[in-house]
Formats: sequence, structure tokens, C-alpha cells
Amino acid sequence: MIATRESRLALWQAEHVQALLQARGHQVGLLGMTTRGDQILDRSLSKVGGKGLFVKELEVALEEGRADLAVHSLKDVPMELPEGFTLGCVMEREDPRDALVSNRYASLSELPQGSVVGTSSLRRVVLLRALRPDLRIEPLRGNLDTRLRKLDDGHYDAIVLAAAGLKRLGLGARIRQIFEPSEMLPAAGQGALGIEVRSSRPEVAQWLSPLAHQPTWLAVAAERAVSRAMGGSCSMPLAAHARFTAGATLDLRAAWGDPEGHTALVQVQASAPVTDLDQAATLGLQVAAQLRAGGAH
Repeated sequence: MIATRESRLALWQAEHVQALLQARGHQVGLLGMTTRGDQILDRSLSKVGGKGLFVKELEVALEEGRADLAVHSLKDVPMELPEGFTLGCVMEREDPRDALVSNRYASLSELPQGSVVGTSSLRRVVLLRALRPDLRIEPLRGNLDTRLRKLDDGHYDAIVLAAAGLKRLGLGARIRQIFEPSEMLPAAGQGALGIEVRSSRPEVAQWLSPLAHQPTWLAVAAERAVSRAMGGSCSMPLAAHARFTAGATLDLRAAWGDPEGHTALVQVQASAPVTDLDQAATLGLQVAAQLRAGGAH
């Protein structure tokens, strides 16, 4: 049984994993759940408990034996999992980049001065301010369909969303601009699916092993190590993105911004051979140290 949130994107992700497991001979059902993160829409996540609000109820279902695994967008998974839980699988990454969606403007540069852009991600706030300090950046909560509806209702001139979610739901045509990582560095784990299991259920991890994608797993492990070392909460305006360049060389970039705008954006980069999770974590710690040396806190 797969525990999943009930948003359209979360169900797509769970059904994707369900189909892959069924194709390998497993009988798999879905346990749809509404989480606290889905219920609290009038305040930013950083003020009400962070991204763990999207996974807690699913973890309870795992603990009580009502579900065997939970499928998450990895960027919603806290950097420290509760005792007794582990990531049993990280699947091949979709597009990790951010996307601009607008009904009137084709790119960020076309937005008139003072335009209203919606996002509730502190990471996106500081990166947008670095690109266009003249814009009005307003909070935007809710699932993907809710956010698009708020744009269509005229509350925003543009919104910024993860490209992966739009593409997975067949909404790629809504994208007006894809931000390259050099413009807007993604969040740790963005675009990847993580499957959480109980540590005491090694047989479940074994079922999942054919679905795992090691290059993605190593890259997101490095990204998450940066975030963990910096405090790991969604109240931190932090970006981290890794990709393999040549052979086993992993290139990891990170950025930190001051949400109050008092200090400049801190951007760092490091590369190293990475073939296992320990090496990925070491690279992440190295980049986190560079961030702190540059003034991030």
C-alpha cells in the first residue's frame, strides 16, 4: 500500500510508482490522505512548521502498518527523518528547474516594473529579488492547480513553479520561461521523487531497488547535505543543485540569500569525484562551509 497526499500531482506521483511496481508483479493499492500542509493555506510554511507538515500523516500510516511506503516530492521531505524511517529509493529526476508561468508576459524580463509575482518559497524570493529587485513578490500557497487558478483569476502577473510538476501533469504548455540554474538555482531535491519506508522493513526497500536511479540519488544526497548542514528548514532561503559533469565528477552549486535584503546573495561551487552517499555528503558539507565563510547563516 502506498500512502500519498491527495493533490492531483501527488496522486500522479503515487500512481506512477504503483504502475512501475505492478509491472514487476506486485499488488499495490493507494491510501490517499490529507496532510496539515494541505490544510493550512493562509500562512507560509516557514511560519507553521515547515515541510514536515506534508509528510507527518503519511509517516503515521507507515508506522501503524496501514501503508508500506510513501511517495514524496523529495524537496518536501525534511532533511532529518524521524527515527525508524529512511529513504528507501530515489527515482530518476525530472526537470529540476523553476518555471515562470504568466498569461500576459513571455519572460521575467518582459514583466513591467512593479509587476506582482507569486511564490511562497523564500529561496525563490531572494533569487527573484537578485534578478529583478523592482518586482512585487507576493505569497502564493496551495497545490499546483490552486496556484494556477489564482494566476488565472488575476491575482498575479506571473508565478514561479517547479517545471517538473507542470510537466508531470501535462501542463508544460503553461510554461513561458524555464530558468536555467545559472539564473535561478533549484531547491535541494527538486524534480526528484523520494520513497520513504520504515527502517524495519528491508523487504520493502528490496521491492523498490529496481526503481532507484543512483546518479540522481547521489546528486540529491549532496544537495540535501548542504541544506542539513545549514539548518535544513524551509524558513531558510537556500538553493542547492548538483549534476554529474564528466564521469563520476559531481558539480555542486549552492546559493543563500538574506530574506530582509540586507546582504548580497552568497553563491558557491565545488566539484569532487562521487561514487557513494558518504562522498556525496562530504561534498555537501564542503559547500555548506563555503556558504558560511561567505556570510550565509
